[in-house]
Amino acid sequence: MRSWKLSEVIEVCDGRLLCGSAEGEISHLSIDSRDVCEGTLFVPFVGERTDAHRFIAAVAKAGARAAFTAARRAIPEGLPEDFALIEVEDTLRALQALGAAARDRLSIPIIAVTGSVGKTTTREMIAAALSAERRVFRTAANHNGQIGVPLTLLEIDERCELAVIEMGMSIPGEMAVISRLARPSMAVFTNIGLAHIEQLKTQENIRAEKLHIQDGMPEGASLLLNGDDALLRTAELRSGFRKELYGTGADLRYRAEDVTLQNGCASFTAVIDGKRVPVQLKLYGRHQLLNALAALAVADRFGVSLDAAAKKLGEFTGYRHRQQIFVHGGVTVVDDSYNASPDSMRAALDILGGLSVSGRRIAVLADMKELGEREAALHRELGRYLSLGKKADLLLTLGPLAEQIAEVAERDGVEVQCYQDRSALETALHSLLRPGDALLFKGSNSMGLSALADSFSGNADR
Repeated sequence: MRSWKLSEVIEVCDGRLLCGSAEGEISHLSIDSRDVCEGTLFVPFVGERTDAHRFIAAVAKAGARAAFTAARRAIPEGLPEDFALIEVEDTLRALQALGAAARDRLSIPIIAVTGSVGKTTTREMIAAALSAERRVFRTAANHNGQIGVPLTLLEIDERCELAVIEMGMSIPGEMAVISRLARPSMAVFTNIGLAHIEQLKTQENIRAEKLHIQDGMPEGASLLLNGDDALLRTAELRSGFRKELYGTGADLRYRAEDVTLQNGCASFTAVIDGKRVPVQLKLYGRHQLLNALAALAVADRFGVSLDAAAKKLGEFTGYRHRQQIFVHGGVTVVDDSYNASPDSMRAALDILGGLSVSGRRIAVLADMKELGEREAALHRELGRYLSLGKKADLLLTLGPLAEQIAEVAERDGVEVQCYQDRSALETALHSLLRPGDALLFKGSNSMGLSALADSFSGNADR
């Protein structure tokens, strides 16, 4: 993060200095009271469980330089004399104002990646392809919403030539807000799935909300859409925007041909404006070719050699907890534990079912959240997909919703075990695993399967 004068921060956020000094600078911004160092501006939020304003005195004592505070709050006692407490009407809006000001200082193009599934992997693959010949910034961690996007904008290194950021939404209106902050030069859509259908009710509504990414984009900008996704292929853009499609269709400008799987990893020929480029991925799953194709299309748009970009994609081995495969103690572990939706669950089960192993294929599946009134039906559909496709020999579930998967799978002949407690599930896995088995972890992030995946893949200390 580049340094900001405190006087600049106060002006940009329409703040008022309650106490302390406006002299000096901040060089770090934190929304976590545990992530504080000298020169930190602390931004407290009021969450469902706690009000972070109560940590202001603690972060000041830990060395922070300043903090926002929402209007009409009492000044905490014991603040250092030079600690700047800045009153703003709303701390989220103040953070977003600061993020927008950071965007004003940037002249580089920003490529935004959105979609229901695969945003992070696609973001990383685009950054990898561009890095063949460009200095690239990519979103840190999973900063992709109303808090994450301004944090990302503040972190972009002005020495970079391009930035690739992730933009997600879960409620109506959110995409419009973050698009106006980031003002993307180009947008990439991975797919329209069922994530967040609880709030938005239909996939058509999800598409409409995601297309609000146009709200912050300049006229004439391109939206690169997955042409294999029916809802994206038929999407209508606003006048003045360019729709470009990638996928496996013969009529697409950016397309994949000669697709094969080698040890579960996609190999294909990318055809872009008549040029043919061979691509061999190290990521498991046929669906990864679409992410790679999007990355090549972006690289082409920004003048990066396709051969060089393809070479970088061939070196890419994935992102933690997203379809990574390890062999530990003779067991092949598929760690796709970061999050889950019906679409990504099916993709993960396809990977498990396609592995060549001497032992059993064991799926550890946890609840999928935010599916609304169809949640039970969508879990049962997944049970049928698992059993009829013979994706697993043994299914272990965690959580009450995942029991719906087990109920259907067991009826169709799959051996199942259901758990409500993660430690009991871990104990069961230790007792039943044998060398030669393959083990998949998949569930919503809140279910905590990542800790189990780290343990069984040998990555617990990473």
